[in-house]
Amino acid sequence: MLLRLAYLGMSNAFMLLRLLPLSDGDKDVEILVLRHQITVLERQLGDARPRFSPADRAFLAALLHRLPMQALRRLRLPVRPETVLRWHRDLLAHRHAASSRPKRPGRPRTIRSIRLLVLRLARENPSWGHRRIHGELLVLGIKVAASTVWQILQDAGIDPVPQRTTTTWSTFLRSQADALLACDFFETHTLTGTRLYILAVIEHTSRRIRVLGATAHPTASWVTQTARNLVMDLEDTGSTARFLIRDRDGKFPALFDAVLADSGIEVVLSGVQIPRMNAIMERWIRSCRRELLDRTLIWNRPQLLHALREYEKYYNTHRPHQGIANARPLRTLPPAVTDQATLTRLDIRQRQRLGGILRAAVRSWIEPGSAGEIQSRRPAGSARTWTFMPWRLCFPE
Repeated sequence: MLLRLAYLGMSNAFMLLRLLPLSDGDKDVEILVLRHQITVLERQLGDARPRFSPADRAFLAALLHRLPMQALRRLRLPVRPETVLRWHRDLLAHRHAASSRPKRPGRPRTIRSIRLLVLRLARENPSWGHRRIHGELLVLGIKVAASTVWQILQDAGIDPVPQRTTTTWSTFLRSQADALLACDFFETHTLTGTRLYILAVIEHTSRRIRVLGATAHPTASWVTQTARNLVMDLEDTGSTARFLIRDRDGKFPALFDAVLADSGIEVVLSGVQIPRMNAIMERWIRSCRRELLDRTLIWNRPQLLHALREYEKYYNTHRPHQGIANARPLRTLPPAVTDQATLTRLDIRQRQRLGGILRAAVRSWIEPGSAGEIQSRRPAGSARTWTFMPWRLCFPE
């Protein structure tokens, strides 16, 4: 259209130069000839209407829009004067719309540093879905929508939800979460084939996990002592729990329930072969197996306890949980970073536990004393630690 409009303008400009040497009489004769040609054309077309291209309309509108309506009605035109004026209004409207159109439609594009961070987390943690990565970003103080993370992964050709399942909670567990605890036994094996039983307790309201202990022989006295330790820990933290959900495992003696009842905690038994009645505890056991036990070779009980303590700290202080709005049991989410200059200078690093089995993305520029401060060195006088690598046994440092 633009090329045709330029061609019409140039051709009519040369035509105007050709008319300059003509006298007024010659021009009047040419006008009469042109008017007669229009009459012949209208007679041949009959009821059909002539068709104008957008370039023809723009050219006629530009030439005739300044003439008054009375002068337009005296002209011999193939269209009505109102049509010419409408063409001119449409031309101005399209010009205004073109100048007002934004350079890039839609929402602003996510800045490059955040997109690279999302892809890096997905690459370094293949089992994380877009919801898990979204929670990790909130822990780092980067506020983006979960749909944005999904779109970034989708554009990069990465599956946004690899091996991710969801669990439906019952209405009762939601409404009574503040007063509920859940516990269960689960087992693992050492390299020598020894079976070790692990007892853990989780709070429904905060998802805080407590590993009460691990033993090869869960006797009645050992289980009862773990109950006493649990009661003392709950009293120290000011817990308001009033119910504890457990299954009908024979390893729980009657004295276990009695110790809890003395502290005001009522034991609620789940149904026979209905693990969904203790779904939150079962879900944590699955996470512990997938993230820790399935990736670690256990040599003996002390090594297992150390690994469980490290996982307990990681789970309670860093790992975000979708069931509590991606918060952490012992730490709230940091304030979101809104300064664009700060977002473009992100320095995200991986903090490793147990030789890389557990990984956490942390910001290296967190101010000292904040909730997310990283202790990079072991305090003086602290106990020696064990380091475990996947499928490899390491000795104390």
